[in-house]
Amino acid sequence: MLNAAFWGLVQGLTEFLPISSSGHLVLIPALLGIDEPDLATSAMLHLGTLVAVIWFYRDDISRLVRQPLSDHSKRIWGLLLIGTIPAAIVGLTLDGPIEIIFTEPTFVAIALIMTGLVLALGLVFPPGERTVEDGRAGDAVVVGLAQALALIPGVSRSGTTITAGLVQGFSRLEAARYAFLLGIPAIAGAGLLQGIELVDRGGFEPSLLVGIAVAGITGYFAIDALVRLLGRSGLAPFAIYCVGFGTISLVLV
Repeated sequence: MLNAAFWGLVQGLTEFLPISSSGHLVLIPALLGIDEPDLATSAMLHLGTLVAVIWFYRDDISRLVRQPLSDHSKRIWGLLLIGTIPAAIVGLTLDGPIEIIFTEPTFVAIALIMTGLVLALGLVFPPGERTVEDGRAGDAVVVGLAQALALIPGVSRSGTTITAGLVQGFSRLEAARYAFLLGIPAIAGAGLLQGIELVDRGGFEPSLLVGIAVAGITGYFAIDALVRLLGRSGLAPFAIYCVGFGTISLVLV
């Protein structure tokens, strides 16, 4: 139970803060000399973080579901669909190579450092004023390609997509809003694929419910904290963290 709670805490914090959840799930075990969370744990923890992001953006999602044919909803649905395609294609075609990289802490540490540099790039661009409702197909392609890069362990999905949104002229909060809405299909898809493998292998530990709850609660507060920090300091603290933790991990692993 404590093991599930620990990984739920790690997953909840790192899934939404731009510091790479997949990277931490590799580097923390490597640094502490402990086993990585197994497939069952990873699959179920995704469920917790999925609930967190859906609840945080429940007003947006409610409007999309209840008024799917309104001009507002059709625009948002289009942006989410286009933005999801790149990651879906890459994930389905490069699943094997990505899994190989996933097992190499050195590669993951380097990727985390690169994430920090990408976040620093976002500081170069002054915050724009565009909202998600102003988004166009080209914006969705750029942000979607950024999300596809995050399939590499150590590359933060939220970090790359928020940075891409800033490059496209979205405000900080709107870049985060689009990034997290776009993350819902990605998180759900990852959880579904792992869940199918889990069913094939059989078995569900009741203690995982604790991990799901911890991931969901910490994930919600992680989104809230990020949104607040973006309004004040942008991505600078996370850029420093990624470069620092990635460098330390590169030296120690």
